Amino acid sequence: MNNKRTRGFGSVTLLVIAIAMMAVLWYTSRFEGRDRDLTWDQFQELITDEAVADVTVRQNKDVPTGRVEIELKQEDADGDLIKYYYVSDVNEIQDYLKEQAIDYEMLDVPQDNWLATTILPTLLVLAGVFLIFALMNRQGGANAGTKAMSFGKSRARMSTDSDRKITFAEVAGLQEEKEELEEIVDFLKAPKKYIQVGARIPKGVLLVGPPGTGKTLLAKAVAGEAGVPFFTISGSDFVEMFVGVGASRVRDLFDEAKRHAPCIIFIDEIDAVARRRGTGMGGGHDEREQTLNQLLVEMDGFGVNEGIIVMAATNRVDILDPAILRPGRFDRKVIVGRPDVKGREEILRVHAKGKPLSEEVDLKQIAQTTAGFTGADLENLLNEAAILAAKEDRVFLKQEDIRKAFVKVGIGAEKKSRVISEKEKKITAFHEAGHAILFHVLPDVGPVYSVSIIPTGGAGGYTMPLPERDDMFNTKGKMLQDITVALGGRVAEEEVLDDITTGASQDIKQATSLAKSMVTKFGMSEAVGLINYDDDSDEVFIGRDLAHASRRYGENVATTIDQEVKRIIDECYERAKSIIREYDGVLHACADLLLEKEKISREEFEALFEEKPAVEEGTGVS
Repeated sequence: MNNKRTRGFGSVTLLVIAIAMMAVLWYTSRFEGRDRDLTWDQFQELITDEAVADVTVRQNKDVPTGRVEIELKQEDADGDLIKYYYVSDVNEIQDYLKEQAIDYEMLDVPQDNWLATTILPTLLVLAGVFLIFALMNRQGGANAGTKAMSFGKSRARMSTDSDRKITFAEVAGLQEEKEELEEIVDFLKAPKKYIQVGARIPKGVLLVGPPGTGKTLLAKAVAGEAGVPFFTISGSDFVEMFVGVGASRVRDLFDEAKRHAPCIIFIDEIDAVARRRGTGMGGGHDEREQTLNQLLVEMDGFGVNEGIIVMAATNRVDILDPAILRPGRFDRKVIVGRPDVKGREEILRVHAKGKPLSEEVDLKQIAQTTAGFTGADLENLLNEAAILAAKEDRVFLKQEDIRKAFVKVGIGAEKKSRVISEKEKKITAFHEAGHAILFHVLPDVGPVYSVSIIPTGGAGGYTMPLPERDDMFNTKGKMLQDITVALGGRVAEEEVLDDITTGASQDIKQATSLAKSMVTKFGMSEAVGLINYDDDSDEVFIGRDLAHASRRYGENVATTIDQEVKRIIDECYERAKSIIREYDGVLHACADLLLEKEKISREEFEALFEEKPAVEEGTGVS
């Protein structure tokens, strides 16, 4: 009934507007030019003063009425050159002009067609008005009226049973994470068995992990397994320029979720709206904080076991407001980490479906090579390999396609067309050979997967290791070996060439950062002790202690830290120099082979150690 009344009101409004426009058009057309009309006295005055340059009499050929157009010799006070005098009898004005000896031109004009000059333009304008209103109503929706009315509505997208379901079978490499979420699925399927024993299912589940590890996929799989509606929205969709809009969207989202319960609300990148309050320069953002306050209220507003599960994903849990992490809101935190070698192999098998693989493709070996890759990285790896196969007009993927894609994804595309001088090739060859020898000799950082002097990305070449295991913890010994390997390129340049280059700048930066972390963060320096002196670079981003000095220790401690970092770097440098001198023959042989082939494999590189053994047997590094 209200809709009919609204539509009736809109029709009346349009009719009134149309009538008003017709009246205005008729009035303007009827009295067009009347601001320049003359009275009989004014007309006589102009004729007498000889201010008239030309006179034209336009007579209606059907009736004796007409119009006299007088062109002045100069502009009048209003800036007009032409004046009009309307007469009811043209014969009288002709007699007067003859008496005054005024030359004039007589023109016969037809009677004005009021239909063509007034009605037709009016109808065209009305048609345009109705068309504009029809388009506005269509865009705004039948019930919305205008888009302004829906500005505060939730922008969440709802997936139901009719949409494609994602199940746990499609989520590989996250076995423990799926086990934690199976309780949520079971509750959504059969809530009574939990309620009758007094169990309280978490209101909120926070998925925490690096980008690309499958947090969103896990949330969709929970909804798919449970067969319930799934509302998904990004944290940035709540925040607008206008204060109060985000809070309105939060209210609307939860109202809609209650109408579709049981259901799941998934907020991706929740750190965009749930960042710690009272931070940043000049205080917090009012709109973001009001949105967060409303989210906290809404999560308290629905009762336990009502069938609404709020899931959220973030990779910056450290900046979230403590109020949203407390029990009763996000009760459970599920860590979604990078997959191990077994998980990577499972993920590769999932993404390999639909991609024809040759018999030589070894997904287990690829999983070992891709340590640190997330699920998104592995999907991208196989996609790049498929693109390479398609470019070569093949309908299947080879192991070589995946190797090339691995280099492209991990380091960058090879720039084989780049012109490199022989001197630069030689420098790069010895630099990469130095890295490769240390990767091979040191026990916790190798073996070598491939070595290349083809420019890749922003580097002149690369040495790619092949980790044989995934370690949960990084040890002091391995970190020292990483620093030693990073310095191997500079050491090789110094040993062979008479000069050094800037090619090791990134290696030095990496080694320095790692050594500083060992001293200030991990407590691996006896001189500094088990005290965390890390400057915590996230503090300024979060906004706390912005006006304070970033360093929280004295000059003596700062001096000790610098000395310890330098000591670690110097010791690793001497260790790298000792190993490279020991394998001087391998260094030269590797550089020569690189200059010849530009890229060598693990087998080719390891064969050099059999041909060129160490200078002194038994002098390896302990």
